[in-house]
Amino acid sequence: MVADPKCTALAAAKARAGLSYGQIATQLGEPENRIVAICTGQAVPTDQEFNKLAQVLGIKDQPSHTGVHATAG
Repeated sequence: MVADPKCTALAAAKARAGLSYGQIATQLGEPENRIVAICTGQAVPTDQEFNKLAQVLGIKDQPSHTGVHATAG
């Protein structure tokens, strides 16, 4: 079983969207393991990944890019 997203806002958005990690990965054109790693805090997303993920999950208010929301630039 894959862990829930580390960020509570991301977890809530994922639940609202009703999407699996695989479905998110397909929409983003990324490998599922990369999406899982980003969502669970095991990897830091690039700015592009961060923005695409927010768009797919319908996140309108962008959190700061600090702490669990840091990006790779």
